[in-house]
Amino acid sequence: MTITLTVNGAKVELSCKPQDSLRAVLRGAGYYSVRFGSETGETGAAAVLVDGVLISADLMLAAQADGHEIETVEGMSSPGNLHPIQEAFIETGAIQSGYSTPAMILAAKALIAANPDPTEDDVRDAFSGILDRETGYLRPVHAVLRAAAVMRGDDPESVDVAFLDPLTSGAASDQDVTALSTIAPKVVPSVDVPDTRIVGHAEVKVDAIKLVKGNPAFTDDVVASGTLVAKVLYSPHANARIVDIDDSAAAALPGVRAVLHHGNVARVRYASGGQSYPNPLPYDQVSFDNRVRFVGDRVAAVAADTEEIALAAIDLIDVTYEVLPAVFDENEAILDGAPVIHDEPDMEGAHDASHNLVHHIQAETGDVADGFAAAAHVFEQTCRVHQVQQTPIEPHIAIAAWDSDERLVITSSTQVPFHVRRMVAPLLGLPVKQIRIIKPRIGGGFGVKQEMLIEDIVGHLTIATGRPVRLELTREEEFISSRTRHPQTITFKTGVDAAGKITAQDMHVVANTGAYGTHGLTVQMVTGLRGLSSYNSPIKRFDCKVAYTNIPVPGAYRGYGAPQALYALETHMEDIAAELGMDAIEFRRLNWAVAGDPLDIAPQLGEGDQDASVMPMITSCGLEEAVAQGIRAIDWDRRNDPAWREPADRPNIRRGLGFAMAMHGTAIPGLDMGGASLKINDDGSFNLLVGATDLGTGSDTILAQIAAEVVGVGTDDIIVYSSDTDMTPFDVGAYASSTTYISGMATKRAAELVRAQIIDRAVLMLGVDADSIDLHDGKAWSTDGQSVTLEQIALSTLHQEGQHQIMADASYVSPESPPPYAAQFAEVEVDIETGQVTVERLVMAVDCGVPINPLTSVGQVEGGLVQALGYGHCEEMAYDADGRMVNAAFGPYKIYRADEMPEIEAILVQTLEPSGPFGAKAIAEIPKDAVAPAMRNAIANATGVRIANIPFTPERVWQALQDA
Repeated sequence: MTITLTVNGAKVELSCKPQDSLRAVLRGAGYYSVRFGSETGETGAAAVLVDGVLISADLMLAAQADGHEIETVEGMSSPGNLHPIQEAFIETGAIQSGYSTPAMILAAKALIAANPDPTEDDVRDAFSGILDRETGYLRPVHAVLRAAAVMRGDDPESVDVAFLDPLTSGAASDQDVTALSTIAPKVVPSVDVPDTRIVGHAEVKVDAIKLVKGNPAFTDDVVASGTLVAKVLYSPHANARIVDIDDSAAAALPGVRAVLHHGNVARVRYASGGQSYPNPLPYDQVSFDNRVRFVGDRVAAVAADTEEIALAAIDLIDVTYEVLPAVFDENEAILDGAPVIHDEPDMEGAHDASHNLVHHIQAETGDVADGFAAAAHVFEQTCRVHQVQQTPIEPHIAIAAWDSDERLVITSSTQVPFHVRRMVAPLLGLPVKQIRIIKPRIGGGFGVKQEMLIEDIVGHLTIATGRPVRLELTREEEFISSRTRHPQTITFKTGVDAAGKITAQDMHVVANTGAYGTHGLTVQMVTGLRGLSSYNSPIKRFDCKVAYTNIPVPGAYRGYGAPQALYALETHMEDIAAELGMDAIEFRRLNWAVAGDPLDIAPQLGEGDQDASVMPMITSCGLEEAVAQGIRAIDWDRRNDPAWREPADRPNIRRGLGFAMAMHGTAIPGLDMGGASLKINDDGSFNLLVGATDLGTGSDTILAQIAAEVVGVGTDDIIVYSSDTDMTPFDVGAYASSTTYISGMATKRAAELVRAQIIDRAVLMLGVDADSIDLHDGKAWSTDGQSVTLEQIALSTLHQEGQHQIMADASYVSPESPPPYAAQFAEVEVDIETGQVTVERLVMAVDCGVPINPLTSVGQVEGGLVQALGYGHCEEMAYDADGRMVNAAFGPYKIYRADEMPEIEAILVQTLEPSGPFGAKAIAEIPKDAVAPAMRNAIANATGVRIANIPFTPERVWQALQDA
């Protein structure tokens, strides 16, 4: 059928089938800002305006739109001109991955059209149908308020960096912080940090324009003629053998081009985690197996002409299963007599597969028995942390195709393109040189895309058909068949002397890695490292058993083992302080690790090639300042005020404040490597090529700022190309909080080499000594006042005299992993009649060294806080007795919306980390680490009830109140 729409003011006739959604038809017509997030519209990523009303194009049939006016973001701007709403999103730093940004901009347009002077609540209500928690919602909300002010002719709120007076420097401060802009990045400066022109300033993202305009940027926006659609048949059983598989009916269906399964795909063992060579054992997966180990495990894959045909073919595959007993709990899985999950004869690398033990990790710095014997008090406590999913709004998607040179090109929303190339090659039977991986913009990763998850499927299908093949997971598939966070049972035992000093800490963990061991070793190593490095204990022991079970597979998730450890640790430390009658912060202060302290257990729990004879030391720490800033921001003294905690006009409500300390890491020492290449162009601009992967973190912008600072230009003169295994230097990828630190140092080194070449040519052109030249404002300046532009230098070297290309490349591997620190505070209200916990406020003060870009840094903190809030409060993967996830959809699986958010505040505390580029440390992961324990400790402050397990659902809290 043919429909007529008025799209962005122009009448268009479009062909569609009766069942086609408006999203599918608009995307087919080239309106790429209308994006897929879920089939049933909960994400709002496909929002458009239909006759001025915000509608999810997922939920509207194209035929229903016939004759109506449609607006998409593509119609809001013209070349060189942006709408004020688009400008405001850029200026406020409201964009993270940008996947849902067009939907939010359209929601803002509809709101301002109806209400030119909206309140913050109005904006949050307008955003309530669009899930974009990676932004923290704060900056998008203020972008709308800013745009509305501009459109009314009013002055908008400042977005310039707001500097806070230090509170621990010894100097008195009477600064009125309440008068500061609510949207300005807050930075506590350090006298140790030198002035810079570009680094340390709030620069807008280098890719912001394409994101606010909805330009093609993501994997789904790649269109190749003749592309087939892939679909996967998943196991309905938690544990079963495939006795027989009959694909004849599926293969005979017209339009089906290939059907693949264990009977026709080579059995090559691998580990799917996107990690450095050699991948950690065990190698316990194959592309298609004759055994399935969780509901959602792969059985077969189909490539067909259309999605409808592919789905029909999946239904026609006849599989006979021998259903086996299953086990889901990590503690039960390692008992004698538990069902054995990996009994295949070619199993490789598990510690004791017959007892479902993937790994047994042990580390110690002394005899804990001696430490406990020296203690005046010994405390022991067990917590369990649960399974959650990363929920990127862009699901996994990959497209494979042969290029004109008959090389396989896989375009994928991956965090680790170089790892994927190396790992997929043996599965496909191709040499690495015949494979190219391209990573476009990613619509959120958070660790779930640190995996070689579906690239082998599209590769196999393209090899089988000779055609391009596209596979995109549905929302349900994203939940059940991708990756999640590891559940753990954690027991801490701590000895404390009469003065409150820790004498020994013993940490026992039983971790659940699901059906496969991907990331099973390294996540738990980080759990031990973070759990036993945050506080100074002279004797430490870590004992961790990693168990196979039949749940969907855990893997990498932002924080990577630290949120689990720090929940248990900070719960434990809070309760020890209470038992001792000590102030919760003072007890921690007596024991926390600071600059100059050793990280003595780190060499035993590190992945990289570390020199075991060299004790890693903490070289920078802003924790004291972070705590002081957080105490002021949250008004900490209220926690001891009975009148505040028990409001007289609300007898069912109890209020509380909680604190938790976080210490994370920066990259993997001796292992993580990043490369960068920089060259000058004729006009004095530069091309920066990096393998680093921008997930929405702003890493492209940060690396551009580092290069710009060194060569003396603005960030807009640095053109960034990233994440193409053919064209850019190697990089391990976006994980382990490594990009700014590792790739940033590689960029800085390459830029310094380029800078030296520029100065050499300036010496010839100006006739001065090299020592007299500085680069800034796009020129080489001599101390005598002479200058020459970088354009003139480029033209001279490229065309006139002694011609050569000014360019350089560099790489970096760090022997260190300097820890960032954070002070996390939470304010809650608890309804003691229902158990409902309402989080009113979150404050996180973070020492990330020198924030290269304060605007993107606070955005990272704010988004991370919302993810961490869901972890502690309301997210949980729930299963029936047969291991089927019963809430594999947004709504039943609850993530925070804009209109449900507490007030959040991020404060950046500067320190100068000597090993980092311009003093930088990591920031991306630490916001995930401490919200859950701060919430838990706030609930304890409010009610006196100390809850061991998360999340803090009304049922759990109510039961704890009844049991108290």
